[in-house]
Formats: sequence, structure tokens, C-alpha cells
Amino acid sequence: MPRARKGNTLRKGGQRRGGGARSSAQADSGSSDDEAASEARSTASECPSLLSTTAEDSLGKGEEQALAAAVLGLLCVQLGPGPKGEELFHSLQPLLVSVLSDSTASPAARLHCASALGLGCYVAAADIQDLVSCLACLESVFSRFYGLGGSSTSPVVPASLHGLLSAALQAWALLLTICPSTQISHILDRQLPRLPQLLSSESVNLRIAAGETIALLFELARDLEEEFVYEDMEALCSVLRTLATDSNKYRAKADRRRQRSTFRAVLHSVEGGECEEEIVRFGFEVLYMDSWARHRIYAAFKEVLGSGMHHHLQNNELLRDIFGLGPVLLLDATALKACKVPRFEKHLYNAAAFKARTKARSRVRDKRADIL
Repeated sequence: MPRARKGNTLRKGGQRRGGGARSSAQADSGSSDDEAASEARSTASECPSLLSTTAEDSLGKGEEQALAAAVLGLLCVQLGPGPKGEELFHSLQPLLVSVLSDSTASPAARLHCASALGLGCYVAAADIQDLVSCLACLESVFSRFYGLGGSSTSPVVPASLHGLLSAALQAWALLLTICPSTQISHILDRQLPRLPQLLSSESVNLRIAAGETIALLFELARDLEEEFVYEDMEALCSVLRTLATDSNKYRAKADRRRQRSTFRAVLHSVEGGECEEEIVRFGFEVLYMDSWARHRIYAAFKEVLGSGMHHHLQNNELLRDIFGLGPVLLLDATALKACKVPRFEKHLYNAAAFKARTKARSRVRDKRADIL
């Protein structure tokens, strides 16, 4: 799992725990890689004309720009690191930055440009200067809404920009996972005292993005200094605790549930220094999500790949390298048949789980009735 790097080294990969079984077999041939790269370059050649815009025609081209930026994220995953991926990223980075920084451009286009800039830099950038410039560009998007009164100030963010700020913050957090330690210390001093302002945003997505980023910053800070101390810890934990127990009826029930779940984990991490572990199962393998850095990386790729995330974890060499899963597994038909659970056994398991769940819910209802 990418972590804060020592010195100025920029690289991908590594993890705290093994992510799955290993195999020395190679999944893809060199010719298929070349064909995919050629197709990707052909598609990428059409993106600059869609991304480039002026203030006069930005409204008409907003949707096209958003789609072009979204495609660029997929292309970066397809090409991966190396000369071809770097060439694509360097050719389109100025356009992504230009649209992202243009306040007259469509918010949707700027949102997708922020995500593409973060993912493209994460995958393809090999130069520390590229990383620093992308971090600065993304940081400027959400930092400009900070108030002047420190962490207690509530920022005023137009509703139309909530999605943009969330995307910029998440892309910025993704790049922090590969940021060298020499840069992390400066970022902590600059952002940790001010980032809690976004926790008071009206947008649940922006609040959650800010909370997860704060947890990541604490994780990176403790990687640098095990006994890291934050001066305003008591006030921060008070805000996190309020969000973790929020029961305001004017918020949607699903939003309250998601917010409480996220901020319970954030509070646990900030106070105790531990990230709650999650397990992602795909095929016959397992991926352990045991840090906020790994959570952010997984979420960034899942946002781009959608329902194909598990397929890519099984077959995409880039993702397998990032998460430390080893070479692609090659299983023959006999092995697959031996591992398959019979339909009848699956039916019995589901029936038993349903029965246990019904009993548990009945007990909860009985307790509520006794209280009433």
C-alpha cells in the first residue's frame, strides 16, 4: 500500500498485509498490451479538443468536458505507469489544470477534471515536481473557501460547488498516499488546523470527505512521528463525536446512517491511532483494507471502474501491484469446479442466515416493547 515516502522518492505498491495468493504465471501477452495502448492513445488524441474551452462556450461544452475527463481516468488505468502513461498524463495535465482552475467552467467538468488529475498523477507521474504541482492545484480548489477564524469557522460554499470540493479533496488525499515525507510535514502544518472547517459543511458528502481526509492526515502524521500531538485535539474530537452521533431529523435517514458510520471510524482512528479493518473478497482472493491510505486508493479506483472493480483486482496488473496481490492467478476448469459451492448448500446457508436474522430482529422488537 502506498504510504508517505521517505525523502523525495515517488513510487507505488507495498502493503501492510498480504493481499492474496501468488502465482508466477503471466496473464497478458506483450502484443495485447501494445494493441490496448495503441487504442488508448487513439482515444486520448480526441480529448484535448473536448477539454479545451473558453468562457464563452463553457456552458455548451460542460457535458463533453466532463465525459472527456472521465475517459482520461480510465485511460490512465489502462496504460498504467511507464513511458506511455507518462506521455498521456504530461500531454493532458495542462488542460486538466486549466479547466479545473477556470471558475467559469461547468462545475461538473471541473469535478471530473479534479478526479482525473488526481488519478492520472497517482498512476503515471514519476517526477516529484508533477506531484507537487498537482497537489497545489487541487489544494487551491477547497482551500479558497476556508474562513479566517481557524477550525471553528464555518466555510460558505455554494451548493453547486459541493461536488467539486469533495472531488478535489478526495483527489488531493489520494496523492497524499504517495507523497514523500519531506512534503507531508509541511502539508500537515498548513492544512490540519484548517481542514476541520469543512466538517460543518451543509453537504454530507463534503463532510465525509473532510473527515476521511483528516483521519488520513493523522495516519500519515503518526507514520512520521509515532507520538504525534495535535494541539486542538479536544475540540476536533468533540466535533467528530457530534457527527458520529448526529440524529437531526432534517437530514435524510440514509445520510445520517452513512455519516454516523464514517465518523465513528474516523473518531476511533484519530483518538486511538487504529483504522478499522475491512475485508474485500473477490474470486478466491482477499484484500485487507487496514489503513485510511488503502481505503482512499481503493475508493478512487472503484469510482472509475465501478462494478468492474473486482474483475480488475483479479486481472489488472496495475491494481494487483498497487495492492500487493502478486501476479494474476490462472485457474483451470477443474480447480474452479472444485471451489464452487453447490446450489443446494448455498440455499441451506441463506435459509439459516435468514432465520437467524429474523430471530435477532424479533428480540430487538421485544426489548423495545418492554421499554415502552
